[in-house]
Amino acid sequence: YLKISKLALAFAIIHSKPPGKSSKEYTEYLAKTVSKQDFGLKWKVEVLEAEVLRLRQELLLNRISPRFCLENRKQDTSAETLLGQESINPTAFSSQLEDSGCDVCNDSAFDSLGIASDFHQSEHNVNTSKRWLERVPPLQLCHTSKEQPLTAPVQFLQRLLEIRKLSEEGILQADFTELENDSFTICNSVSQLLDGLIVFYKSPKFSAPSFLTEGVCVLISLITDTKFSNHVLKKCFKKIEEFKKNLIQIILRNRSVNRFQALHSVSETLGLLGRNKILRNSLISLLLSEVRQFAEQLLQAHQVQSVYDIAQYENIFLLCMILEQLLQNETQESNISSSDCGGEEKTKFLKNLDQIILHLSDEFPLFSLYLWRVSVLLNSGQMQ
Repeated sequence: YLKISKLALAFAIIHSKPPGKSSKEYTEYLAKTVSKQDFGLKWKVEVLEAEVLRLRQELLLNRISPRFCLENRKQDTSAETLLGQESINPTAFSSQLEDSGCDVCNDSAFDSLGIASDFHQSEHNVNTSKRWLERVPPLQLCHTSKEQPLTAPVQFLQRLLEIRKLSEEGILQADFTELENDSFTICNSVSQLLDGLIVFYKSPKFSAPSFLTEGVCVLISLITDTKFSNHVLKKCFKKIEEFKKNLIQIILRNRSVNRFQALHSVSETLGLLGRNKILRNSLISLLLSEVRQFAEQLLQAHQVQSVYDIAQYENIFLLCMILEQLLQNETQESNISSSDCGGEEKTKFLKNLDQIILHLSDEFPLFSLYLWRVSVLLNSGQMQ
């Protein structure tokens, strides 16, 4: 039946083609016309889906705290004002490096990883109870800016966090059991946020670094907040794992000349995700796997005297520094040693590591030193 249908379509195209055009040219013209129609339909579907999600977000907020939504509707502030002024700006996120971006590492770039846990506290230092209701705009769908992939989910999740804050202070009454009845909305919003962050991180130039910072802050706040963490991690864990893998690959595959300033933001986000104990172990496993695979590839290239990827060699140090910091945090925050971190990947990493370091130490002393430092942290339990 399929063959007959294709043959009938071919004859129809041949018989209906206008004079002066070949069958091939006419077929390509028809294909382009159909594809344009499909694109238009897909765009309409995406707009309608976004509108449905926005309505579900408003409905969920109204169910959780009707008073919050009532006060919110009285305001007439634009979404751009919210995102451009008084947005969440924790001290844990350092400003963009002001150098040329040609340094592989900068100690100050990773200081924030050590104080990232303080950002949630600094975020509450300002009394936002009244000011928030005065400046929060209604949820909006139509935006022409490049921040569109992040605007809607960031606004919605910010409202959830603020309702949580105001309810703790006794200013609002909120029923967060509604989250159990509508898991789709929060899960879809978090997924949109993660996808939007990846879009910007993959861009060689960050047109809105402050907006990225705001999106990351909202994500970290959800993960660390006791009221939302269970919902987010339970329903979006696979999506967050995929997000971490994408960030790691963005670091490894970036080959632009002036890339280290941009990669600093990506590595900083990975470090902040690693502050969460649930996410930390899986992130350590991912980093161990990438560093181990690169070390084995580098050893093989060194033994046969073949070329190796210099850009990836430079980028791997960012992963090593993140890995080292996460292992140090794990040791400091728990009474037990970090010897159990990484699980199976830890065993693979330590296997034949001494031989790898021995063969690479002369040609690649800095990388060998990082491998040794990571191995010491992984074996800290046996050394105590």
